Amino acid sequence: MTEKVKISRVIGLWKEDKKQYVKKSSFSAYLLLIENHLLPFFGEQVSVEESEVQEFVLKKLDEGLSQKTIKDILIVLKMILKFGVKNKLLEYQQFEVQFPTERENPEIEVLSKANQKKIMNYIREHFTFKNLGIYICLSAGIRIGEICALTWGDIDTDTGVISIRKTIQRIYIVEEDNRHTELVLDTAKTKNSIRDIPMNRDLLKILKPIKKVVNESFYVLTNEAKPTEPRTYRNYYKKLMRELDIPKLKFHGLRHSFATRCIESNCDYKTVSVILGHSNISTTLNLYVHPNMEQKKKCIDQMFKLLR
Repeated sequence: MTEKVKISRVIGLWKEDKKQYVKKSSFSAYLLLIENHLLPFFGEQVSVEESEVQEFVLKKLDEGLSQKTIKDILIVLKMILKFGVKNKLLEYQQFEVQFPTERENPEIEVLSKANQKKIMNYIREHFTFKNLGIYICLSAGIRIGEICALTWGDIDTDTGVISIRKTIQRIYIVEEDNRHTELVLDTAKTKNSIRDIPMNRDLLKILKPIKKVVNESFYVLTNEAKPTEPRTYRNYYKKLMRELDIPKLKFHGLRHSFATRCIESNCDYKTVSVILGHSNISTTLNLYVHPNMEQKKKCIDQMFKLLR
């Protein structure tokens, strides 16, 4: 290696290479992390030392970034550095960084059973296609991008199955001096997000008569050829919750509520994980499985029964 190459140059070459292999939405997410965090801090350097990465981490924590976001940035940094080493642009510099001990994660927000019933009863009595989407999310645990991308052809009332294959999201495009957002219809979030979810009897009862008269290619939320985007649907959801006097809950809380009800009903964790489209069961366990004192006592009592 005769001349030292700036990290910004390595990033430029990495972007050209990476663009060929990842989804547009993933590439867009990488670019945002690079533009906002990596280039300003490392761009002018010709190497990256462990002490500098540690300094970067502490700086970003001070700026209010979550540990998860910072870890996502470090994943991108490692990909870039490995690319640089592979192409003999950089020397290998392995780094390990430390994060301050995190306080216990706050409990996820879910609807109470009473409020969940209130919403579902209201939707049954006040049918609109947008309301139906909220009912489906509470009945199947799907993400906002997935419900926005759902078409009538994805719903099979004969087999009683909803097929999740697509997602819609608005992504931020960074192209030289041209920065803009773009609504993208893409394949589902991950390989595990492609899944088939059975419908319960109440949901089937609502959908069967509708399916006989709708256009298979139309989107469920609009019943038109054009979809609604997540931001617009999220605003609709917030307005409806205010009207129903439901305590503030993010749209993703509908998915959390579905998963929590499944766990409360003693569904096995692996099945819940597959229905949610999680990449591994540990995600499901970490999010939703928090035994209360009664469950802990029951577990210990059962263990001692075996000893008697």
